[in-house]
Amino acid sequence: MAIKQKTALNLQPINQCVQVTFKYDVHFTRGLFELDNSLLAQVIAGNGEITPKRVLVVVDGGVLNYQNGLLKKLAHYAEHYADVLTLTGEPIIVPGGEAVKNDSTFIEQIHQRIDAVGLCRHSYVIAIGGGAVLDMAGYAAATAHRGIRLLRVPTTVLGQNDSGVGVKNGINAFGKKNFLGTFMPPYAVLNDFDFITSLDDRDWRSGIAEAVKVALIKDADFFNFIMTYADRLANRDMEIMEKLIYRCSQLHLEHIAGGGDPFEMGSSRPLDFGHWAAHKLEHLTNYSLRHGEAVAIGIALDTTYSYLTGRLLKSEWQRVLVTLKKLGFTLYVSALTEQLDRPDHPNCIFRGLTEFREHLGGKLTITLLEGIGQGIEVNEVDLSFYKDAISLLQDWELLR
Repeated sequence: MAIKQKTALNLQPINQCVQVTFKYDVHFTRGLFELDNSLLAQVIAGNGEITPKRVLVVVDGGVLNYQNGLLKKLAHYAEHYADVLTLTGEPIIVPGGEAVKNDSTFIEQIHQRIDAVGLCRHSYVIAIGGGAVLDMAGYAAATAHRGIRLLRVPTTVLGQNDSGVGVKNGINAFGKKNFLGTFMPPYAVLNDFDFITSLDDRDWRSGIAEAVKVALIKDADFFNFIMTYADRLANRDMEIMEKLIYRCSQLHLEHIAGGGDPFEMGSSRPLDFGHWAAHKLEHLTNYSLRHGEAVAIGIALDTTYSYLTGRLLKSEWQRVLVTLKKLGFTLYVSALTEQLDRPDHPNCIFRGLTEFREHLGGKLTITLLEGIGQGIEVNEVDLSFYKDAISLLQDWELLR
């Protein structure tokens, strides 16, 4: 049917296309806040603008449990490089983990401080912490003055190789992961490998899941690297971990810049392989699962589904699950089977598919595997095969 449209005085629409280029560097260093490491100061002074710049620091409180001298180092660093940066008061300390994304008062706290100290769009918010704190602080920075420059200092493996290097920020709302958020690239990312040496085993391991994810959908050689060195990664081999973080970051950045949809205007999100289930599992377990732990289960589930639907060889399926187990991941939790025969129940894992579709823009698009390093997108799934996949994972876990 033809659509009739009335135009005022026969005026034709004005077509506009706005092209914006974002550039940011991801740095790798050690001892970021040591006085003889000028990287942070160089990044702030690097654009040639008049300095010193005003800086608000947000710190993950969990980091201070392992880096108890961090606040003093920050103060001394600012004093040493006073010609480049000025701290606007004491750092804001927030809780780490998903709790910081579940309570909007932390956003308000940052906004209130930005207003009180008079930060402008050419000022900086430095966020130091795990991925959840970076997400929350990034959202706060992006929505104050429509965008204050954000410097991310990820302190976890997950932050350094995945969430901290991308363009997304957000918090949770209405029981849904990242319901509120923005696309705003950081001004720069400063990865300090010294931070990850003090992580507990769960947080060390958690970030590896994102490396497995991107390897499975994009780089078979990288997956073979992870598989070969899985035992050394599980035993906290720092040299291997640094290589993993670097390559994972590289693959993520290549996708963001070269994938054709950096701000996810379409329905394709290959970097969210395994995430439709992971996001739902986090919520169903009241976030007792780390994000990476939930992603590992989501990867195992979608890999098993790929095998059961004839897309993936049995030998490839087994390699993935064996590698995840060697890394120390649990591949089944009881939340997978809760209300399994009631797909529309809020506590059914399959509600994650609906919520994922809504988050994408109304069209379900999930990534599966048709080979190691070969992702494929599908728009429909068969829940009976997913039920079989869950049973297989439960049996796999019981046998090991």
